[in-house]
Amino acid sequence: MKKVQDYYFKKAKKDKYPARSVYKLEEAQQKYTILKKGDAVLDLGCSPGSWAMYAAKIVGPKGMVVGVDLLDTKKMGLANAADIHLIRADIMAENIIRIIQEKRNHFNVVLSDIAPRTTGNKWADQQKSLTLSRRTLELSEELLSRNGNFYCKVFEGEDFKEFVNQVKERFKSVKIFKPKSSRSESREVFVLGMRFVRK
Repeated sequence: MKKVQDYYFKKAKKDKYPARSVYKLEEAQQKYTILKKGDAVLDLGCSPGSWAMYAAKIVGPKGMVVGVDLLDTKKMGLANAADIHLIRADIMAENIIRIIQEKRNHFNVVLSDIAPRTTGNKWADQQKSLTLSRRTLELSEELLSRNGNFYCKVFEGEDFKEFVNQVKERFKSVKIFKPKSSRSESREVFVLGMRFVRK
């Protein structure tokens, strides 16, 4: 595990990304083409910014990336990439949709690598993760354009299947993806919903 960790950690430094988590998005992009040129992308739980940076490069100057996080995220200016707009806010806040829509009404893609502050209690951590994942799905229902894509981290465990079924009700195609860059002992997986069906 350490060798894999060292490889992705060093690769992120070399590629000038703030975190190794970028490769969990890159692998999915290479396999499923979640992001396209000109897309508007919403990145929930964006700090420290690797996913937003990667998305901005893929969607290009005609695209747009909006990142939301409780923590301050360092401003990023990238050549030949979309502008990245950062919002410091809590996705659980009642007014979060209005705050996001001040930047843009609808998005082609919603991304979430959001994770709770872990306690070491597997059941409690998994429940917290699911609460956040369900919230990102709720926000996607309001903020995704028709046929948009949703890519979200979840911890496997009790109620995981129920969450996947909720995603299946809203998207034409659903995949469960475990990137090679995820640590082997981690219970995290990613749920990908493609082609959102607007009600």
